[in-house]
Amino acid sequence: MIKRTLYFGNPYYLSKKLEQLVIQEPAAAKELPSVKHSIPIEDLGLVVLDHPQITISQGLLTELLENNVAIVTCDQRHHPAGLLLPLEGHHTQAVQIREQIAASEPLKKQLWQQIVVGKIKNQAALLERLGKPFAPLLTYAKNVKSGDPDNYEARAAVHYWAHLFPNELNFRRGRDDQAPNNLLNYGYAILRALVARAVVGAGLLPVLGIHHHNKYNAFALADDLMEPYRPFVDAIVCQIVNSKKSYDTLTKDHKAQLLNIATLDVKYRGERSPLLNSTHFLTAAVAKCFGGDARKLALPEFVNKKNNDLELQLPL
Repeated sequence: MIKRTLYFGNPYYLSKKLEQLVIQEPAAAKELPSVKHSIPIEDLGLVVLDHPQITISQGLLTELLENNVAIVTCDQRHHPAGLLLPLEGHHTQAVQIREQIAASEPLKKQLWQQIVVGKIKNQAALLERLGKPFAPLLTYAKNVKSGDPDNYEARAAVHYWAHLFPNELNFRRGRDDQAPNNLLNYGYAILRALVARAVVGAGLLPVLGIHHHNKYNAFALADDLMEPYRPFVDAIVCQIVNSKKSYDTLTKDHKAQLLNIATLDVKYRGERSPLLNSTHFLTAAVAKCFGGDARKLALPEFVNKKNNDLELQLPL
């Protein structure tokens, strides 16, 4: 089942009734708010709250978390500022966490090697579809060793960002640099929330990463596992940039396009799957590796050109 993403950019009152998320418009004077719509909570995967006057009931918050729905709140600039996830996401969570804590360094280095290779291959696939030079990235991917001691991830990034966008942009990747970094930041924040949701759903602790580690980072494992998915966000941003429409300011249309990342088709284990579903397959595979039942990860890939709806909108 494909879970839905809901974005709220108006001052709605959100509550729960009979396992439904009820959307009500603000009341005028002393009148009761009018019901606008209701949606089954079990159908939801991500809820984005992007207005300072949104009111959400405690009962709805609890029900959303019990259904493993990730809740993202946005700041005054309309950028994701917070992420709310359930404390318990799996029936054998205690076992999963013990195995995660006990995972050996060699295992984590091998997993990071696979993640880096998957990310670089997806970067190469996107450059190829855009008609940009991609062969150096395939060479880098072949040379990645356990733990990526030679930092091929960074080497690949230098080549990738130098060729991804039109030359006239003189693009430089940085959170606070010029557009389209604003689009990338928003897309990555949504992607991070989706992966963090899957991490919790697999009974793992987001704070304990495979490679990323920082005392201020509560989602280190999500940051690790989202790496192979980043090029899918980049592909959507390329669509926006190549449309020749303004993107200096993040608009509702831009957000709508980027929120579609959850339902974008990817190839996972040779089959098409919504990106959101594949994050659950990946985190379950990571949990198996921590438990000693596996050593290799299947990672998301771009769907073949002729079958990929996204490809139809990308330059050939």
